[in-house]
Amino acid sequence: MLESVGKILIVGTYNTAESTLNNIKKDNPDVLLLDVNLPDINGIDLSKILLKKYPDLKIIALTSFEDISFVKRILKNGVSGYLLKNTDKIELLKAIKAVLSGELFLQNDIQKRLLNQSASKKTNENGLKPNLTRREKDVLIAISKELTTLQISEKLFISPKTVETHRMNIMSKLGAKNSVGIIKIAIEKQLL
Repeated sequence: MLESVGKILIVGTYNTAESTLNNIKKDNPDVLLLDVNLPDINGIDLSKILLKKYPDLKIIALTSFEDISFVKRILKNGVSGYLLKNTDKIELLKAIKAVLSGELFLQNDIQKRLLNQSASKKTNENGLKPNLTRREKDVLIAISKELTTLQISEKLFISPKTVETHRMNIMSKLGAKNSVGIIKIAIEKQLL
């Protein structure tokens, strides 16, 4: 989408967090478009590592995750923008321009959701159960039975990528860092 834009030079593309960490110093981008769902480290954790090492780097999360808890966690790390993958070229260029001039850029849908979040935030602070979808509950139960991603995908008739998406959503909603954390918090919140 950006290759045809004259003012933008794509200095590198990376498929994993490891590749990003190994090449970013050499490529020295002004803006990094970062997917939250990476095969090795999730983008939320990677953004924290990158911004600690390169505080001037502007990161725009470009993802299919609409969950507000993801947005909050990644913004807390210092990311400059959050876009969903359904964004168009005009909005993407607007976001790049905004973050380069030091502004925070959030897609309109995301902004509205953040504003509407205060009511449900109070619910979570009161220790009430996080609101998991039916599918997320199915994946949570499968994780608690120590099933692998592949086993879960076969059992629930969904792709491994969809299982990982549900796992990321569960981690985000529970505030967990890994599968052990998911189970620990799920038990505390009486979800299992």
